[in-house]
Amino acid sequence: MTDLTDVCERLLGLCLKAGADQVSASAAMTEGLEASARDGVIEDIGRSETLDVGIRVIVGNRQACVSASSRKEAALAEMAERAVAMAREAPEDPYCGLPEAGAETSVLPDLDLCDPAQADADRLREDALTVDEAARAIPGVAKSEGSSASWRRSEVALLMSNGFAGSRRGSFWSASCSAIAGEGLGMERDYAYGVARWRGDLRDLHDIGREAGERAVRRTDPRKAQSKSVPIVFDQRVAASIVGHFLGAINGASVARGSTYLGDKLDERIFPAGVTITDDPLQRRGIGSRAHDGEGLATSPTVLVEDGVLRTWLLDTGTARQLGLTSTASASFGIGSPPRPGPSNVTLTPGAQTPQQMIAGIEEGFFITEMMGASINSTTGDYSRGATGFWIENGELAYPVTEATVAGNLIEMFGAVQAANDLPTDRAMKVPTLRLDGCHVAGN
Repeated sequence: MTDLTDVCERLLGLCLKAGADQVSASAAMTEGLEASARDGVIEDIGRSETLDVGIRVIVGNRQACVSASSRKEAALAEMAERAVAMAREAPEDPYCGLPEAGAETSVLPDLDLCDPAQADADRLREDALTVDEAARAIPGVAKSEGSSASWRRSEVALLMSNGFAGSRRGSFWSASCSAIAGEGLGMERDYAYGVARWRGDLRDLHDIGREAGERAVRRTDPRKAQSKSVPIVFDQRVAASIVGHFLGAINGASVARGSTYLGDKLDERIFPAGVTITDDPLQRRGIGSRAHDGEGLATSPTVLVEDGVLRTWLLDTGTARQLGLTSTASASFGIGSPPRPGPSNVTLTPGAQTPQQMIAGIEEGFFITEMMGASINSTTGDYSRGATGFWIENGELAYPVTEATVAGNLIEMFGAVQAANDLPTDRAMKVPTLRLDGCHVAGN
């Protein structure tokens, strides 16, 4: 980490010497290891090690970003000179610039994001085979489409000319499996995965494999959906996409451009009463946790929706200035790229019903387990996506469904959300199973 900080210090000095008024310099070292298996045989072992350095320079009201993968002095000097030259030719942006000096944080909490344990090839081989075997042990599974286990650790340093200096370490362990069930042209596939900051927090490998296998078997012999308006239940795994569309609509960049269907809805009821959505970057060992944002501002939990009412946008410094507001410390971090608002760990308040109880109350409907493609009108909220899952009849999952399309309007869909109680804990987007009424399903 000391070496990365030294690279950033050198870059910052070179950029200021070349004529930059403001500079943000970053460097990241990442190492990773992955093993993949298929049908009980290890297919591949891969290792990666990368170094990335980047700068964002501002000259007056113009900015430019440059990235590279060398720490040699000549390469860094060339980066600085090119970035400053590019910034002088860039179009003016009256809102660009680093946060005011003193706004950044110097005291960073320890969020326990880096597991000191390091993976080795033997361990990941064993993990990948364990997941693969668990999937193939499910009756009806024809074969494995592929299983994997991986580990990644990164170290990042960020220095800015306004006085901020910060660094962080993080690790990720993950495992996944894709299983195939059925025969010939009737084969169906499904998947399962797990990810955690620490190896000890990762989902049980047998559970990941079993889930992939069981899901694949359930999807065999699918039918086409009926074309009608029915209640829709989004499985926990795909329910996060609904909140993802909401987050895109409250992104400060979209709001500042006037290209969002929620642009005039601040402090209005968007979701039903009782629905609260929070963004908490300070969760210990959280997948999306960060003590500071990409501009060095101290992060803190933010209530996005309170009792159904939209309370704030996701803002970085630039979009906050453009809207006459204060940054929510939501700037994303990227090597050699300008900041952009983005979420961290998002949670939607769970309800009281189990998913089974929610389905039991539906005479006819569609339980969606996987989605593909997307047609979203960012200015009107009109929504259309491909989907597969199960048709609901008399409160039960009757048969698998494929090649369906679900359409509606996101504003109306948000207003009809009902949440189950199965809140996940092992992902950055924590959203339970959701029921939405008023959507149209197109099938036959």
